Amino acid sequence: MMTNLFSVFDPSSSIFNLSLNWLSTFLGILMIPSMYWLMPSRYHIFWNNILLTLHKEFKNLLGPLGANGSTFIFVSLFSMILFNNFMGLFPYIFTSTSHLTLTLTLALPLWLCFMLFGWINNTQHMFAHLVPQGTPAILMPFMVCIETISNIIRPGTLAVRLTANMIAGHLLLTLLGNTGPSLSSILLGFLLITQIALLVLESAVAMIQSYVFAVLSTLYSSEVN
Repeated sequence: MMTNLFSVFDPSSSIFNLSLNWLSTFLGILMIPSMYWLMPSRYHIFWNNILLTLHKEFKNLLGPLGANGSTFIFVSLFSMILFNNFMGLFPYIFTSTSHLTLTLTLALPLWLCFMLFGWINNTQHMFAHLVPQGTPAILMPFMVCIETISNIIRPGTLAVRLTANMIAGHLLLTLLGNTGPSLSSILLGFLLITQIALLVLESAVAMIQSYVFAVLSTLYSSEVN
């Protein structure tokens, strides 16, 4: 039962043994040129306002590091994750953000870049960050171990948080959907209402998780500056 349940997250569509499910990850690229040759619409203006707000927020979080245009990296990261989260809500579309293959691929290189930049350019600051100000001398070795472990697990927590939230909602929708054929007409109506409510909740989770991933990445980068 559990194997069949989790099989909905497995790449299954293929041609000549080449998986096609991951192509949904890159569908967002096809929408980018439309902003340059289509007349601005309400959707376009609304999306631009969101991006401008994110640029300002990430610039404030990054501090001096945000003055060189690095906010575009995090806004692009937010846009990519948000698009793939929403794509996974449509029937028969593969949810790439429910796999550690994608989320860890996004989180690990970012974390490595932050660590290399910090230790090479701000070595003294990175060492000072391992021991919070005001820590008693007897606790300093333990604080160094704790801070080191917390830094090492950051890419894992970023990736697992996004993956787990995407899987949890989809599993609940799948479980409830599988009970539909065995229910009466009255219970089926309640099931449809519940499914619609969960779909709205999953839409909110898709936005929140993409925002959380981008904001945490921004905060991690600001710590090495």
